[in-house]
Amino acid sequence: MEWFLGLGIVGLVLLLLALVLDGVVEGLLDLDGVVSLPAVTAFTSLLGFTGAITLAVTGLGVVPALGAGTVVGGGAAWVVVRVSRALMRDDGDAAQRDESLVGAAGAVVTAIPGGGYGEVLLNVAGLRVKLSARSAQAVPVGAEVWVVGVLSATSIEVRPVER
Repeated sequence: MEWFLGLGIVGLVLLLLALVLDGVVEGLLDLDGVVSLPAVTAFTSLLGFTGAITLAVTGLGVVPALGAGTVVGGGAAWVVVRVSRALMRDDGDAAQRDESLVGAAGAVVTAIPGGGYGEVLLNVAGLRVKLSARSAQAVPVGAEVWVVGVLSATSIEVRPVER
């Protein structure tokens, strides 16, 4: 049972080190993106703790405990990999950079010289987005502007709001 508890504790220590040292442990283990460190720690911890619990509760022996630990640890590693992939996937359209920006209002945060570039802050889909902006006329800091065109993924064309 001590071996199983040791495996569980090693998994938790690895996870704690990975959280505290942020990437150093992955570099030391040289996983090369084959499998994530959180998946390895989930597998190791649950293999150990499930094996210890199985051994203590059922008393069947090391082989059934190892089998149960492997199944539970493998399942946990699979869940960690799937959740990580879902979180890393970039499907969000929250910060749109297309023609849907036309008509959006914003404020100038870096003055825009006539015919030159400055920066504006827009509220897009509930997010604050800072983009490069070009205007035909000079626009001072703090002025309110309207987006009249999208030039690229990071720049727009604006005109000042006339009051």
